[in-house]
Amino acid sequence: MCYAIPGRVKEVKDRRILVDYFGEEKKAINELDGLCVGDYIYVQGGYVIERIPTEEAQSILFLWWETFFALQEVDLRLSQINLEKNNIDKKLLSLLDKALEKDPLKREELLYLFTLNDPATQELLFKTANFLRQKFHKNSCCVHGIVEISNYCTKLCNYCGISAHNTNLARYRLTPEEIIETSCRAVREYGFQALVLQSGEDPYFTPDILSDIVRKIKEKVPVLLCVSFGEIGMEGLEKLYQAGARALLMRFETSNAALYEKLHPGKKFESKLAHIKKAYDLGYLVITGALIGLPGQTKEDMINDIYLAKALGAEIYSFGPFLPHPHTPLANSQVVSTKEVLKILALIRLVDPENAKILITTAFETLDRTMRREGLLCGGNSLMLNVTPIQYRKYYSIYPNKVYSNEPIEIQIEQTVSLLKSLGRAPTDLGITEISADKNTDRHG
Repeated sequence: MCYAIPGRVKEVKDRRILVDYFGEEKKAINELDGLCVGDYIYVQGGYVIERIPTEEAQSILFLWWETFFALQEVDLRLSQINLEKNNIDKKLLSLLDKALEKDPLKREELLYLFTLNDPATQELLFKTANFLRQKFHKNSCCVHGIVEISNYCTKLCNYCGISAHNTNLARYRLTPEEIIETSCRAVREYGFQALVLQSGEDPYFTPDILSDIVRKIKEKVPVLLCVSFGEIGMEGLEKLYQAGARALLMRFETSNAALYEKLHPGKKFESKLAHIKKAYDLGYLVITGALIGLPGQTKEDMINDIYLAKALGAEIYSFGPFLPHPHTPLANSQVVSTKEVLKILALIRLVDPENAKILITTAFETLDRTMRREGLLCGGNSLMLNVTPIQYRKYYSIYPNKVYSNEPIEIQIEQTVSLLKSLGRAPTDLGITEISADKNTDRHG
């Protein structure tokens, strides 16, 4: 993960480079020609996306210097933890100590932590996860933009509001020109350096059409592109990668194969896994995960979900609550509690402390608007903002009353930056001009 500020190239070895950010060194993959030691660059998701003129880069870094370290100070304070209290359960203390020492936790140990019900012990779990997040990732937080290009879908997934089950939904489809224009505007006007293009499994958008869109966006703006169009086939994944896509968002939804196939009529669990594995082999950054609280899902299933995401090489873990949609077969299902979701996020951090970027999903924020902050304080370090043209957002209703359907992107950015500053976090995928280098950084969280 790299900050959304210019970094200076310190070392070049073929496609592998070392980048310096105010003394912090991070590795990246370079696909630009002629990159040299001393050049200034932007890096996203471990990929170099743009070379920056030295004078421009140094000007940005000069303005950013004081704020960078002020934010780190706030984050460090908020992530402190004390495990020396006498009233801590010995088993809990032993497991948390084990996690802090990077000693892998067994499934039964994770299950024990997942079943904690006492607010004080839950809070200790959350603080441990946040400590590990700060230790290995410092104060960086991914802030991606997402463009929902179509709500057409031929599939019959029982939980999804845009599935073919929902005959009450008004359907929309952006034109290729609208997608390109929206993406370019997100980069040029709002400073996004990473974007997700997402849709249902829409037969109009063939791999060739999607690849052409990706290629044209990459020709116009420097950006890390993530694609999320469902199962488009192995050849489709290759075409999109060749066109310039470098990340794939594809949840497996549940590691329980029988439950998966019950919830996805006509689909095979192994087919979903094959797509994710193929993407990883091609070089995609993988964003994957599961729904929390699905009908028929056990606590053991949810623990297995975490381990499966890690085994699939997840760059970002996307775990969010199942929210019943009124126009699906699961309309009358119960909703999971926010504490259950927070515990899963914290356990992800304990299972994969060094590598995990953990997304606070829009679904979690829809369940409770305060969960963005709470999720970030229990190990989370990734957010997504909706840059879909506002007139279409309400129709991408994979669950009801989706948050940010009516907020202009300017408001979303303002709210996000304000929250991140209060927590001492720095965005890694949102242009640095969106955070002012003032001396009034909130030091009280």
